[in-house]
Amino acid sequence: MSGLRLHWFLPTSGDSRSLVGAGQGVPGDVRTGLQETVGDGFRPPTIDYLADVARTAEKLGFEGVLTPTGTFCEDAWLTTAALIRETSRLKFLVAFRPGVINPVLAAQMAAAYQRISEGRLMVNIVTGGEPREQARFGDIASKEERYARTEEFLRVVRGTWHEAPYDFTGRFFDVRGALVSGGVDPAPSIYFGGSSGPAGPVAAKHADVYLTWGEPPEQVAEKIAWMRELAAAEGRTLRFGLRVHTLSRDTSEEAWQHAQWLLDGLDPATVARAQEALAQSESTGQQRMSALRGGRSTFTSAHDLEVAPGLWAGVGLVRGGAGTALVGSHEEVAESLAAYHRLGIDEVILSGYPHVEEAYWFAEGVMPALRRRGLLGGDAVPAPRAAG
Repeated sequence: MSGLRLHWFLPTSGDSRSLVGAGQGVPGDVRTGLQETVGDGFRPPTIDYLADVARTAEKLGFEGVLTPTGTFCEDAWLTTAALIRETSRLKFLVAFRPGVINPVLAAQMAAAYQRISEGRLMVNIVTGGEPREQARFGDIASKEERYARTEEFLRVVRGTWHEAPYDFTGRFFDVRGALVSGGVDPAPSIYFGGSSGPAGPVAAKHADVYLTWGEPPEQVAEKIAWMRELAAAEGRTLRFGLRVHTLSRDTSEEAWQHAQWLLDGLDPATVARAQEALAQSESTGQQRMSALRGGRSTFTSAHDLEVAPGLWAGVGLVRGGAGTALVGSHEEVAESLAAYHRLGIDEVILSGYPHVEEAYWFAEGVMPALRRRGLLGGDAVPAPRAAG
């Protein structure tokens, strides 16, 4: 089994030292405006700040950065394209929804991106699970329809890349002679997440990397087994990725003290509004994140939110999507990642608040511990440089 491939996160809706105002995933009706977050040291997603994050991630040895999609994020395609010339080898994992873009246009955009960046694009397909968010973009399809449409979308994208001129007639798309001028070289890896029944077969047919949020190891193991079986039935094999936050310090006590500080900074009314909004999600993954807390939304001790050894569910009190963080000493976080790797996790997409500082904590603390375990090898993740 090869080592871990490590990626960071690009906070394209802003950054902060706190959980509220930290950007992507915080429900829109909680984030009522920037003034709400300025007091917490809100960092707006200017291109200069995002370039700082991207350059930091590249310098510290992360292979790529995930760039989210949604109403409260800057557009992932445009933002990352602007950062290509700010970096030299960092890859960009661009998230987008297949329901709001034509698949042949997406294939063409990806091909152009590959030429401009010299092969640094990866794509994250987000089928979508928030009805109000989907409706903002004119998408009122049911969950089952969205996954069926995603399957056709990916079939057309891959066909345009590899079988041009490509013809396809389906329920959602009808294309004749689809092609990309100049081809695509290399074809971007496709990352795909989804915990529901309709998601699995789509990932099995088309994904290169299946993503799961940071659930307890036994639940992640169940997902990997499920997806391996589905992929095998398609004659395919998948890589597996983990999307989780990180909070590591020199000692476990220091890390948990900071988790407590984050928890203490949450206003109960804000938590209640966030939970009310998240409860409306159709996403099975979001429902699984929320279930980790057993229905509770008020806590006084950070350790009360430890849902597995070193796995903290405090982020999910106010943030949609990835709601857990690996908390502990650098050695403890490295061992948690090693345990996920033993289950079959190949790649990890990390983030932490704020994203520049936490990238250094991880790179200077956890990366050496992973390297000592033989989990970081090759040129993709070089030794980190000291801050200063």
